[in-house]
Amino acid sequence: MGKLLPGISGPRNPRPDREGKTSAMQRSRALEAFHVDPTKWGVNVQPYSGSPANFAAYTAVLEPHDRIMGLDLPSGGSFDPWVLHIWGKEDFSYHAYPRDWDYKRFRSVADKCGALLLCDMAHISGLVAAQEAANPFEYCDIVTTTTHKSLRGPRAGMIFYRKGPKPPKKGQPENTVYDFEDKVNFAVFPSLQGGPHNHQIGALAVALKQVQTPGFKAYAKQVKANAVALGNFLMGKGYKLVTEGTENHLVLWDLRPLGLTGNKVEKLCDLANITVNKNAVFGDSSALAPGGYLSAGTPAMTSRGLV
Repeated sequence: MGKLLPGISGPRNPRPDREGKTSAMQRSRALEAFHVDPTKWGVNVQPYSGSPANFAAYTAVLEPHDRIMGLDLPSGGSFDPWVLHIWGKEDFSYHAYPRDWDYKRFRSVADKCGALLLCDMAHISGLVAAQEAANPFEYCDIVTTTTHKSLRGPRAGMIFYRKGPKPPKKGQPENTVYDFEDKVNFAVFPSLQGGPHNHQIGALAVALKQVQTPGFKAYAKQVKANAVALGNFLMGKGYKLVTEGTENHLVLWDLRPLGLTGNKVEKLCDLANITVNKNAVFGDSSALAPGGYLSAGTPAMTSRGLV
């Protein structure tokens, strides 16, 4: 039988055994992998995947009837059923956007309306860890991610949160500290999940160690180079890309000039064992019946040797 690890090891739950040590090691490696100061950031590594991580983050900081603002699916947002990703409280996530984000500008908007700022970096977390994408940790209050996309780990999720003293601000009492840690940990367990999946935690600890190697940095750079090469090839053939290129791991192909829909091309590619995604983008009337857009990413191809 496997052991149940009930929540985060600590005063409330002392666990000197292997499961508790593995969880602590993974938290340390997660902070190291994303180059954040452990005195200013903490992390919960127990979410089962990305959607549970986002729901736990919401549960931790939102009260009933609080307002959430963010991207809808046709604008590149997430398909999480409870994520309407910026929060009144403020939050953003993106699923199919080929450019980098201006996190400083998001922070400015959040500060003007007194909102918290959360970034769901699931798709680009590997690029962020390799410092091949802009860093959301500089400006966000909470950062969530899956671990099985460009990070190349097992299917799981993580929630990073600020801790320690808040920076001085007009109207804020002195010595104010962030209060996310207990709220996030309690939201994950016991509020929304049972015991964590220790096989995921162990596998992710291995993946996060690999993230800190020169080989992973080379992989992340090649992912971006391959995406640019794919985009340039398609445009060279006369095809249209949204934003006319890419700065990350994917291209977003506009099929409308061809009279095709993303749904049909996705199915045709499936028959040829090519995995791509139909996508809703700005102007689509329904996220359930997206128009003529298709996204294609390069992380898996790069891992399989595409250079």
